[in-house]
Amino acid sequence: MPTRAVLTYGDYAALPDDGRHYELHRGELSVTPAPGTRHQEAVISLGSKLYEHVRSHGLGKVFVAPTDCILSSVTVVQPDILYVATDRLSMISERGIEGAPTLVVEVLSPSTAGLDRERKVRLYAEHGVPYYWIADPDSRSVEAYALAGAAYALAGRVTTEPAALPPLGRLALDPAAIWS
Repeated sequence: MPTRAVLTYGDYAALPDDGRHYELHRGELSVTPAPGTRHQEAVISLGSKLYEHVRSHGLGKVFVAPTDCILSSVTVVQPDILYVATDRLSMISERGIEGAPTLVVEVLSPSTAGLDRERKVRLYAEHGVPYYWIADPDSRSVEAYALAGAAYALAGRVTTEPAALPPLGRLALDPAAIWS
């Protein structure tokens, strides 16, 4: 049986800056195509709302891809949006976020939906990310999941009416504004 090379952060950091989207999932290299314009519009819309809310209330920091989220020496991801609460700010370094951020947001696109709903949800849970949001441009919804033990449980959903999602209970997300 052939042995599989397990890549580390050092291998990842040495990859060429060629415009591809690289991540490490348990030591395995994952390469996905660049996201489309609808995906990027959703990232900008949702990310700017989170950024303004978090900044204006002094709740921590918000980052958007491509920001490395170094969950371990063999797991490095670049979520679309990351929120790091004030009690976790020490994990921010020049390399990226070194540990589990408070919230990870993935905006689905046709090429990554399966990855975001299956492999990455397991990776985030395995590494103790407390909250995970999935924003779906097709259904024009945002689902919020909270870590409950070793897995995520649905904690809220924004579909047609404005609503707040954990961990940002004072931020009412208006779907009409997100998906306009």
